[in-house]
Amino acid sequence: MILALDVGNTNFSLGLVSGDAVIASRRATTRGSMTADELEAAIDSLLHLDGASFSDITGISLSSVVPAVTAVTTQMAERRGLPLLVAGVANMPMPVRVPRPGEVGADRLVNTLAVARLYGTPAVVVDFGTATTFDCVARDGAYVGGAIAPGLALGVEALSSRTARLPRIELREPATAIGTDTVSAMQSGVVIGYRSLTLGLLDRIKDELARTEKVDREGIQVVLTGGLAAGPWSAGLPGIDAVDVDLTLKGLGILWAVASGVPETPGEDRVAWTGSAAGSMHLIHEKGR
Repeated sequence: MILALDVGNTNFSLGLVSGDAVIASRRATTRGSMTADELEAAIDSLLHLDGASFSDITGISLSSVVPAVTAVTTQMAERRGLPLLVAGVANMPMPVRVPRPGEVGADRLVNTLAVARLYGTPAVVVDFGTATTFDCVARDGAYVGGAIAPGLALGVEALSSRTARLPRIELREPATAIGTDTVSAMQSGVVIGYRSLTLGLLDRIKDELARTEKVDREGIQVVLTGGLAAGPWSAGLPGIDAVDVDLTLKGLGILWAVASGVPETPGEDRVAWTGSAAGSMHLIHEKGR
């Protein structure tokens, strides 16, 4: 069992993962200034909530968009003597067909890996986090680009913090688009407006992906993930094939399995994978020997 750790700008998620199965998962606030001791204490506390501890973990699979937290995770792994796999373009077992692959966030690549393995291709992953990302997967499992929009919660925070009289609101769809008070008007603009942004951008992305991959639009898998994906505001979005809030954690488990040389499940033939993550995992604590 490994510890899958997905560090975002606002929150980090961790999961106890075996293969692509998430046994337990938790979320906490990301602090870029945290020390290795503070990170270790936070993870230890979260593990204990599910009756687990560091002694149950055989390694750590990390996706991070916060370099400072990547550094302290490395220190923590070294002190614990745990193998650490840091996800990135260099160890993705799939093509990354964009002009500057190194600019693509590790979480977006891990999501691509997970959706291709678990849901099939071609596909689009919509990740509702601090930013909302749309990531496209070709028929052969390659990452081929996407889009980035300001996150839903970011918009709500901006409205309340940059104005004198607008309050913080619950992310809930109002009964009508015409609001009759401040809260319902804000909910209309934010929630209904964001649903329209999501569906409008997704519609155009699917058209382009269907054209380049020479498939019908209906053959494109659409999966929602991220902390806000399971909220009531997203209920009933048309054209969504699955909501999987643990998709990134599952992808980290899959990446670990590939790097460890675990054989494919018999009969799994959705994608002919190229490249290899083997050799990208190392024993941190052996560096000083």
